[in-house]
Amino acid sequence: MAHPGSGPSRRTLLFAGTAALAAGGLGGLALWGDDRTEDAKNAPAVAGGFDIARPTRLWRPTALNDTTGPQSLAFDDVRQDVYAVQLVQGGLTLDGEEEPVDADRRKRDGDLCVTRFSRSGERLGRMYLRGFGHGVSMGVEPRGGTVWLWVESRPKSGYGRAVARVRFADGAVLDGDDPAVRHHPIAPKGATRVHPAVDMAGERLLVSYRKGTAHGYTVHRLRDVVADDYTPAHRIARAPYLEGETFQGCALHGDHVYQLTGNPYSKAGGRNPRDSGGNTFVSAVDVRTGAPAGRQRVNADPGLPYREPEGIAVRLTPGPALCMGFSVKTTDRRELALYGFAPHAR
Repeated sequence: MAHPGSGPSRRTLLFAGTAALAAGGLGGLALWGDDRTEDAKNAPAVAGGFDIARPTRLWRPTALNDTTGPQSLAFDDVRQDVYAVQLVQGGLTLDGEEEPVDADRRKRDGDLCVTRFSRSGERLGRMYLRGFGHGVSMGVEPRGGTVWLWVESRPKSGYGRAVARVRFADGAVLDGDDPAVRHHPIAPKGATRVHPAVDMAGERLLVSYRKGTAHGYTVHRLRDVVADDYTPAHRIARAPYLEGETFQGCALHGDHVYQLTGNPYSKAGGRNPRDSGGNTFVSAVDVRTGAPAGRQRVNADPGLPYREPEGIAVRLTPGPALCMGFSVKTTDRRELALYGFAPHAR
């Protein structure tokens, strides 16, 4: 669970080789009930440049490396891989020591597990990042023969206050205080809950943060941040839609920041009962002006157990798609269900 927060191609949305998409295609699968009117079914529900009314299921609930729930996700559009981040489960230490470590300590210390998947959901590898944060949002930067992960870092009370760019290495355990880790104090002074996302189409870094009661964003050129130049190209001091909502991640594409908010299902009398249709929303904000650019409820798979929104990212190939995940409860673990939204046909 995250924290409470304040001119591309329009080709068909496909993940080659996935049976679910072969069945569903751009028209989506039957992920909701049929109680809407025909006009409602056919009307676009646009946030920014994407139609949120017609989700396509990309993965059925899929296990990550550890048993805890997903926190965020990102795409490597060069290698056609998907990365997902989760908090490390309780149990023995990762370096083989006998000392048991409980889940609360993992969360407080900001220990993360990054799982690498193929586009079809096959697990390909994993890496542990100890002492980095909560993993609310992340980015992937494929550069030459290296995959760089952008993650929050220098946590306080489990959430990052800076961002770091670290090389993904399958099977590695990396500590946040390792001298090789460069921490970028990129957010405004006094900001907390700092989370990054990467827009490879624009070679940009999005940074989400809290300052006082406001939720803000800054946008930077990747090459500037790597060179320790933190001058933003855009700044949104107070993002709309986020007052009192639970922030579950962000993404940047074109002229819009995309925000994911919502909670898991509650009991019948609680904040988010199943019969309400859920309180998961995708909202868009114009990165140039900070103005709202659409807010839409996500109706995908209302029958999922638990159904907590976790992670949002833009996949670029073979065509742009805004993708988001739900954390799903199974018998002994949480799993990731993944969905995509096609660009709005204007």
